[in-house]
Amino acid sequence: MPLSIEQRLATERDICALKHNYLRACDAKDADTFRASFVASGGKLNYGPLGKTDPDGMAEIFRQIALAEHPDGGPVVLDMHHAFMPTITVTEPAEGAEPTHATGTWTLQFRQVDRLSGTEYLATGEYRDVYVVEEGRWVMSECDFTVAWSIKRPLGDAEIDFDSAAFGEDAC
Repeated sequence: MPLSIEQRLATERDICALKHNYLRACDAKDADTFRASFVASGGKLNYGPLGKTDPDGMAEIFRQIALAEHPDGGPVVLDMHHAFMPTITVTEPAEGAEPTHATGTWTLQFRQVDRLSGTEYLATGEYRDVYVVEEGRWVMSECDFTVAWSIKRPLGDAEIDFDSAAFGEDAC
């Protein structure tokens, strides 16, 4: 028996919330929420230039990059992740069961300011994810990001202003 529209919409809503919380954690430099977005063990992540690893390995890379401290005490990098146009496919569960597996594709618009190098990096690309239910909540078991195009340019004499309160307690 196919999923009801209510089940499908609830599943898609939960997966969208997962992805949005993950992206918000990236921007807020929240390493714990970033890590909690993935399976407890055994996941597969491919973030292109950042490498292929498991969730623990990527969380460590995240901490090294996102939590790096600028000499002035603020973060070295300021990030902005915007994912949109999701296509989510829910795998039909056994009759009477709740869904526990889905896939998704998202377009990402990414912007990063590196305060040490004085550069801005813009990119767009595609996330391809696999989602599973673990301990009663949706998480990513696979996440593959491919850059479609990017631009890196100097900021010149641009003034960079930010609110340090926008970042989590773990940041810098």
